[in-house]
Amino acid sequence: MGKRASKLTSRQISFIEQQQLFFVATAMKDGCINLSPKGLDSFKIMNENRVLWLNLTGSGNETGTHLANDGRMTIMFCAFEGPPMILRLYGTAEVYHDYDVFWEEHISLFPEIAGSRQLIDMKVELVQTSCGMGVPLMVYKEQRTSLVQWAEDKGPDGLREYWEEKNTLSLDGKETGILKKQP
Repeated sequence: MGKRASKLTSRQISFIEQQQLFFVATAMKDGCINLSPKGLDSFKIMNENRVLWLNLTGSGNETGTHLANDGRMTIMFCAFEGPPMILRLYGTAEVYHDYDVFWEEHISLFPEIAGSRQLIDMKVELVQTSCGMGVPLMVYKEQRTSLVQWAEDKGPDGLREYWEEKNTLSLDGKETGILKKQP
């Protein structure tokens, strides 16, 4: 049932582009494993071995910490409509913040979304598909707007304060790198 490949096919790229939801998993050698659902227009395919993801402000910042310390990441897409399929991307990723040149060079690939906090650049090393026959059929209604509205209400200064309070340390007490260190 499952198949493995070293790069995305055009059919798989089309499948990903149709998905409204994806899941991101990261971990360091020790400590908590993080698994988060993601949505909105926050995922771009650069080529068959590279994807870019816009990470939005959340209650924590595990992904940033894990990637800075280990680099491993898995992204999973599930077919909730149409033919069943689960597609996983395995690889290594780098985190970029709004103070990085990479951010300046790539943020225009995404719509302006309040609360944008990091760009994640992933080198895809393994693509795995499996049947997905146990995944329920569901009907997509719409993307939620509450996270974006919350970030808009906070404004840039309020978001920085929130990052300082909630996003500078991981659950395991590791630095996330979200705020630029002053020289």
